Amino acid sequence: MAVGILLVGGFGTRLMPLTKHTPKPMLTVAGLPVTEHQLAMARDAGITTVVLATAYLAELFTPYFGDGSAWGMKLLYAVEKVPLGTGGAIANAAQLLNTQESIVVFNGDVLSSHNLKEQIRQHEEHGADVTLHLTTVEDARAYGCVPTDESGRVTAFLEKMENPISHSINAGCYVFNPSIVNAIPKDTVISVEREIFPELISSGKKVFGFIDDSYWLDIGTPKALLQGSRDLVQGLSHSSAFSMAEIDFHDKHSLIMATAEVDSSAIIDGASCIGADSRIGAQTHITGSIIDRGVTIGAGARVINSFIASGAVVSQNSHIEASFVTKDEILPIPE
Repeated sequence: MAVGILLVGGFGTRLMPLTKHTPKPMLTVAGLPVTEHQLAMARDAGITTVVLATAYLAELFTPYFGDGSAWGMKLLYAVEKVPLGTGGAIANAAQLLNTQESIVVFNGDVLSSHNLKEQIRQHEEHGADVTLHLTTVEDARAYGCVPTDESGRVTAFLEKMENPISHSINAGCYVFNPSIVNAIPKDTVISVEREIFPELISSGKKVFGFIDDSYWLDIGTPKALLQGSRDLVQGLSHSSAFSMAEIDFHDKHSLIMATAEVDSSAIIDGASCIGADSRIGAQTHITGSIIDRGVTIGAGARVINSFIASGAVVSQNSHIEASFVTKDEILPIPE
């Protein structure tokens, strides 16, 4: 039916210092790495072979995901020696596929609940060269816009502008005819958004938009990362990854992974998540926060709207609010 490429090579600059030692797609949202939620979406759509296109901290993906068999998938790994842009990363990863099936490309910093199976179906029904997932926003100035005609064909791929001509924006999930991917120059820095898509449109190729306004969020900023986690915990965003994960407790107020130890007097609310192997002390109150894997929260601590990174220790009776906490430092989350 289709195979996948997941672009997970970015530096995650906007999420520093959390991404100093952890690639952005491996950061925890709702108890699991972002990538795990995305692979679940691929599997739901019938995609069982996915190439992870890695670069920055590439060595951290394989120990967790391995060959993918634990998730009922086949995972392959394509490592960029130097950053190649989105187009170059796709071309590099596609060399491991050698397929005539549709190739679905996922952006590694997006959470989406859109109907990927239907996007693939429409792509193949149209005999399209590329089909882009589009979502509508009230203000497209921050994104650029992607207008379509009455048949659904994309008429332009526009950069950010002060007065957008459409509310439809690129949502970062693409279905390619393999011939288009095979034509991308290899070992070349090239962007699908800035170069390949505009060229395909101007040359008359069949580029379609699949407009689906289901839940969608770019989690590239600290506030968005926290929001994405809370939305998953509350069920505002769907992820079938939960069905295969070891979870001790999950309701709309909190999600606690099975190997976490939470004192019975602790209060966990505000759609917080407690990562695997974490230890939460007595009389603590954690609200609206992400507690990553292997964190220790001392007794009496208060953690509010914060991200506590893997391996960090929050001392007893601390008050942490709107902050990143890593093993090395505590920094405020930017407004």
